[in-house]
Amino acid sequence: MKEKGKYNSKKSNKKETPETRESTKIRLNKFLANAGICSRRDADKFIEAGVVTVNGIGIVEMGYKVSASDVIKFNNQKVNCDSLRYVLLNKPKNYSGRSNYSKKTPSVLTLIKSACKERIFPIDNLNKTETGLLLFTNDHELAKKLTNKKQKIKSICQITLNQKLTQSDLEKIREGIFINNKRKKVDSISYIQKKEKNEVGVESHQAGLKHIKEIFETLNYRVTKIDRVFFGGLTKKNLPRKNYRHLNQKEINILRRL
Repeated sequence: MKEKGKYNSKKSNKKETPETRESTKIRLNKFLANAGICSRRDADKFIEAGVVTVNGIGIVEMGYKVSASDVIKFNNQKVNCDSLRYVLLNKPKNYSGRSNYSKKTPSVLTLIKSACKERIFPIDNLNKTETGLLLFTNDHELAKKLTNKKQKIKSICQITLNQKLTQSDLEKIREGIFINNKRKKVDSISYIQKKEKNEVGVESHQAGLKHIKEIFETLNYRVTKIDRVFFGGLTKKNLPRKNYRHLNQKEINILRRL
């Protein structure tokens, strides 16, 4: 299979057949998911409800396949299926995770605007003081999966506190802290070698960073800095702050298997 964008000077002698045309088609629900409309499961519901048309014809058949030349409409609006993109940013501080921004607080979207022509969005939010790995994509199905609270995704963060973390409080965090009658804990926590005791490394499989802050706040510590250095198999290796890169197919497959 040739990589997209590669030029081949040799013309192919192979003729298109009904079989080859059929092999390039994809299921309608996958097309809608790839377009960022909804997940495949939700797409099936919309198809069944009769709000999707192909070339002007209402489709309610499950498993119906479409090709690139078909005109697909959802609620009478044409659906354009962009290529799926996966962009990893090493976010610096003082950039908002929101799509709208001001001159004082620019958006992270300004940092990846030249990454691709497709519209991509961050799968979760790092506020302007938080830094590190932030994944952007237009793969709606994968984004929904990675942000599901039940999904266990390994992340590692370097946390800076407003004061030194005592050994006794570190042990309490390892055992778990009760917040609103619920036990909150992380997978592991340790001091960072050759750093002050107010800097710790935290590994967690729970989505988001809010629960980490809550744990420290309960023990009267204030988190002054969070730097996410690992997320779902992705690392900051060879990715300087404020820079981005596209994921390779191996990395994409790893995320899909989570």
